[in-house]
Amino acid sequence: MKKGINRRQFLQTSGLVIAGAAVVGNTGTMLLDRAWAVSTTTLDEHTAITLVTMCRYLYPHAAIEDTHYRKIVEEFDKKASTDSAFAQLLRDGVASLDAVSHGQWLDVSDEDKLQALKSIETTPFFQTVRGPMVGAAGFYDQPAVWKQLGYEGSSWQFGGYLNRGFDDISWLPKE
Repeated sequence: MKKGINRRQFLQTSGLVIAGAAVVGNTGTMLLDRAWAVSTTTLDEHTAITLVTMCRYLYPHAAIEDTHYRKIVEEFDKKASTDSAFAQLLRDGVASLDAVSHGQWLDVSDEDKLQALKSIETTPFFQTVRGPMVGAAGFYDQPAVWKQLGYEGSSWQFGGYLNRGFDDISWLPKE
């Protein structure tokens, strides 16, 4: 014979399930992030995670998921698989960030992360990571990122911005 549960037991159990899902959800996301880094073929996990985090610090957008930053690091990994000098530049660059941070750069405070980045901003490593973020086929060249930023894409095919709502943005203050 099945024993039923009363309303109080149901609510208690549901609350525990929801709290557990929230904890697992957050932890699961972190584990997925780390699992993604392991899937790189040339770059080690620490280098890949550091590069994703560095890309986010260089061009921070709270509304944009790490997935879009990862695409840049995936491209780095592809290039590193055929260019050993490039792979070494990335590894050495991450090592220099860690050295400037007196430990792992990922573990220091936000302020210290920014200071470390400022201290290496003239290096080839920094410029190598920064360039694809703004260049062709880079971070800002992803249509999914455009959507998150409110950019509708190219308009010349539709007669230009004058004919395609150049002033239809809602996030700028009205004067």
